[in-house]
Amino acid sequence: MEQQLQGNESGWWLLSHAGKLWLPQGEIPFGKAQHFGLGGKIAHHIGEWQSEPVWLICQERTKEMVSVRQLLNEDRGLFQLAGRAVQLEEFYRSHKFCGYCGNEMSVSEQEWACLCHHCRQRYYPQIAPCVIVAIRREDRILLAQHTRHRGGIYTALAGFVEVGETLEQAVAREVMEESNIRIKNLRYISSQPWPFPHSLMAAYMADYDSGELKIDPSELLDADWFHHEKLPQLPPAGTVARRLIEDTIVLCRAEQD
Repeated sequence: MEQQLQGNESGWWLLSHAGKLWLPQGEIPFGKAQHFGLGGKIAHHIGEWQSEPVWLICQERTKEMVSVRQLLNEDRGLFQLAGRAVQLEEFYRSHKFCGYCGNEMSVSEQEWACLCHHCRQRYYPQIAPCVIVAIRREDRILLAQHTRHRGGIYTALAGFVEVGETLEQAVAREVMEESNIRIKNLRYISSQPWPFPHSLMAAYMADYDSGELKIDPSELLDADWFHHEKLPQLPPAGTVARRLIEDTIVLCRAEQD
């Protein structure tokens, strides 16, 4: 899974460092390794795209290093490979030394893991499960502007799963904590790898049960019940949040008809 490049290797090149990717002209570079000055570098084969190998190189370039969010509107498979790249780079960068004995570690040749040959510990990339839920109340949907979002985007409520908690419990807790709302008829819809920084998003839809809307200002800037025909700025296409909102809109229109 890890090899030193000779220079004649071809494919897509994902150069990543600290959660960012090298995207010259806003695109993932494609071609021979030597064309991008990558001969002699250590590369990880992390998948295939359009029948060509996709390579991860843990390296920073001085220019054109951008967030993987820039690829949100690309094909889902490509976005997932880019997300895998930035997450693996962060994993390798933060696991150079063993957390138990302090000795230097090596990258496994069989799987995504780092190995300590001194105390025999084996480390795997950690994934943080999180939940996101679209809540419908008759012909309206609950959307919120999160403190961590920029550009005025309104989206569904979301949060991380806590230790000893089921996904369903996490949904109910997050909704109550952020909006003071109780939900019912919770149903699972889909999931999406979400490399910000290393999450797996489990997506749900639910119906309003009870409670008056009251936001947690430490988490939300604003929230409201929006009519399905008068919506604010939404998340970009290709995100599971956008799918949840669009699916809820379909339900609202179906009941209206």
